[in-house]
Amino acid sequence: MEISSEAIAKLAGVSRSTVSRVINNYTNVPEKTREKVMKVIQDYNYYPNLSAQVLAGKKTRTIGLFFIDSGHVAGDSLSNMMITSIIEYASSFGYYVLTSIIRNPQDPKQELSMKEPFYQRRIDGGIFIGAANHEPFIEELIAEGYMVAVFDQALEGHEEPNRIIVNLDYEHSVTAAVNYLVGLHHQRIAIINGDMNRYAGPARYLAFVHAMEHHGLRVEDKWVLKGDFNEESGYQAGLRLAADLGPSQSEWPTAIIAANDSVAFGAIRALQEAGIQVPGDISVIGFDDHMFSARFQPSLTTFKMDFHAMMRNLTQLLISHIENGSEEFSKVMIQSELVVRESCKKR
Repeated sequence: MEISSEAIAKLAGVSRSTVSRVINNYTNVPEKTREKVMKVIQDYNYYPNLSAQVLAGKKTRTIGLFFIDSGHVAGDSLSNMMITSIIEYASSFGYYVLTSIIRNPQDPKQELSMKEPFYQRRIDGGIFIGAANHEPFIEELIAEGYMVAVFDQALEGHEEPNRIIVNLDYEHSVTAAVNYLVGLHHQRIAIINGDMNRYAGPARYLAFVHAMEHHGLRVEDKWVLKGDFNEESGYQAGLRLAADLGPSQSEWPTAIIAANDSVAFGAIRALQEAGIQVPGDISVIGFDDHMFSARFQPSLTTFKMDFHAMMRNLTQLLISHIENGSEEFSKVMIQSELVVRESCKKR
């Protein structure tokens, strides 16, 4: 049965304000009185009304996790790992996570579903994964003073103290990928891009262009392939590339840099179906070190990204800002490490 704070006070023989002080852990309550009130609270399974707490300016100890992805999140191990990592880290700080998967942030109803938990103060802050680099509703939330943490964003001139950013160092990893392939005597290098609306897409491509220019190598327009960050987009890009290859291998790219490991999986599958061997005919390198990369055939050369560290940083920084406030912009850059396997071959 439901019981009110007034009833708790009457049963414990104290004032309602004393019950409030016990619930909020004030120190000016005698220990015997505290024990008496707590016994009644426990006997009647009393929980203070959340709305009343929020109106009183107290924290909900809940953060929002908004995962923006049009694909099948449940079937993607990396997405699942990121979600569970955030829940695990938040739980270690005594926070709950209100999780929502958003298929189309441009849909007004879905946009509202992301804003409402902030406006209703059901959450103390939010984490966004998979958003476009400039997502208007995120910028609105930040402008209105809400605590927001974003994975994969870079907006010049936007360094508000309630904005937290965690990024991968794409310049470093893509440059290292090109350097590695050039070291294997590859000069004709193709790239399958990711979503160009997200920061990672153009950041990786620009790093690729700079690295190729550094080695005096030409970026062929026909070998710059449109993709996303999922396996199907890699498969479609691989099909397009295979269909455009001429009869002479001397005109083929000798290596492909894929936006991530899932894209690499799809591209390799398409190439193999077309009779093109990896790495015999074309080498392929990915990013992320997906949990299946070591077991894929051929095992995938890739760059290991510490996604656990990224999610820990996002979660810890957000909770720290919620509890302690913040006077300055927070940004964390995560490095990567080359993992050499079988999908790349010396020319």
